[in-house]
Amino acid sequence: MGSIVDAANGTASGKKPTVIFVLGGPGSGKGTQCAYIVEHFGYTHLSAGDLLRAEIKSGSENGTMIQNMIKEGKIVPSEVTIKLLQKAIQENGNDKFLIDGFPRNEENRAAFEKVTEIEPKFVLFFDCPEEEMEKRLLGRNQGREDDNIDTIRKRFKVFLESSLPVIKYYEAKGKVRKINAAKPIEAVFEEVKTIFSPEAEKVEA
Repeated sequence: MGSIVDAANGTASGKKPTVIFVLGGPGSGKGTQCAYIVEHFGYTHLSAGDLLRAEIKSGSENGTMIQNMIKEGKIVPSEVTIKLLQKAIQENGNDKFLIDGFPRNEENRAAFEKVTEIEPKFVLFFDCPEEEMEKRLLGRNQGREDDNIDTIRKRFKVFLESSLPVIKYYEAKGKVRKINAAKPIEAVFEEVKTIFSPEAEKVEA
């Protein structure tokens, strides 16, 4: 008892948070599933993209720098995204987090573990065939300009090239929980529930 946890890496309660990385290609349905996990299992959902957008919107010096980098087509440095994630974890009263769409590549992954000293409990990987993701994205009709066929294929290629090495790294450590995301939403969540349920029982005990 009473062990001192480095405040920079702990949560508000002073203990190291549980982190789960959520990865899946564009249109794999991970956003929908994250919302279900939050509702049923009490996790906090953090999206790296949302945090970057919120920082830009805030008009802070950091936000302006991020906006300029994106405008110039540069990749936002890992440290910037990680600091935003770290801040969100520290400021949130929860100690269980789903980090969605991050790490996007090996460099992100290594930097996250080095900066936060947090290793994910596991990686939830929504595995979905490209044809199915294409069909879903084209059927969305949400007027998103990045949902045309060429852009979708480019996004998918980027996902494969950058995120698969991350998945392979964690697979070697026995930390990947692969979900067949080609099934209907409810069936996918049934599979997700089997991964999270033992933990839910522990929380209630």
